[in-house]
Amino acid sequence: MQMLAEHAKDLIVAFFMSMLPILELRGGIVFAAAREIPLPLAVAVCYLGNILPIPFILLFLRRVFVFLERFKYTKRLVSALERRARKKEKNIQKYQMLGLFMLVAIPLPGTGAWTGALVSVVFDMQIRKSFPLIALGVLAAGVIMVVISYLIPSMSFFQ
Repeated sequence: MQMLAEHAKDLIVAFFMSMLPILELRGGIVFAAAREIPLPLAVAVCYLGNILPIPFILLFLRRVFVFLERFKYTKRLVSALERRARKKEKNIQKYQMLGLFMLVAIPLPGTGAWTGALVSVVFDMQIRKSFPLIALGVLAAGVIMVVISYLIPSMSFFQ
């Protein structure tokens, strides 16, 4: 309990940072490592922060797109987002569900849970199939980021 109180502010920042579309869990884990938040706590908070918005995106993004397409300026935004998702189409079609997992799991710019959810909506994937893959992809990205942020810097040749 003392550990929670000691890191409360940083945990809140890491949680909300992990909810953001660009940073996601990747940014949250790096932040948590920099703030010396204990590893299990950092992973739990960042994972929850990253995965929390995904069901809402999967359930409501199509409706939001339909609404926004009614307006001149927001129609461009919707078109840009759909074009971005379509850029991933070749890999998604080639690898199908494994492609969705890999899109989320590889911690590179333009990938992640938000992009995976966007792709899932644009390609009309079933939520009951895409959400578990997105959740597993976030977990895999978390493992990669833990190695990069926590384990490699603690190795003796870096000190």
